[in-house]
Amino acid sequence: MEGEDPAEVVVDASVVAKWFIAEKGREKAVKLRDDYVDGKVRLHAPALMPFEVLNAVRFSRRDVKADVLKAVAESLALYGIQLHQLSGRYAELVVEVALENGITIYDASYVALAKYLGAVLYTADQKLIESLNSEYRVLVKSIGEYGETLG
Repeated sequence: MEGEDPAEVVVDASVVAKWFIAEKGREKAVKLRDDYVDGKVRLHAPALMPFEVLNAVRFSRRDVKADVLKAVAESLALYGIQLHQLSGRYAELVVEVALENGITIYDASYVALAKYLGAVLYTADQKLIESLNSEYRVLVKSIGEYGETLG
């Protein structure tokens, strides 16, 4: 709505990769990107996200060329998503989330950031959602739900 602050949203690599790869769920991922570009949401991610996205694009096809990967890397930088370094209370939360849910530190970094910021995390990783206990599952939504509500 007019005059409202943009919603704070954590976005994971499985969603951002869809900006560059034509795969299931791409429409909602692109809608989230467009809302970000239009100032309707503020996007946040752990500092590792661009590397994960670039890796996903790299292995999306056998014939991905260097110029394509360089263009993706440049695009990721130009989007200006707020990237968060591992430090302080956020770092503590990453460890807690990983150990309490039996998930990787990589996955926990996204969930913990959502908790740290009081934001929602959008992901295309259904296995991640299903692996979370109730305390953390409420912070995470499937990208397929994007647009239904921002909160």
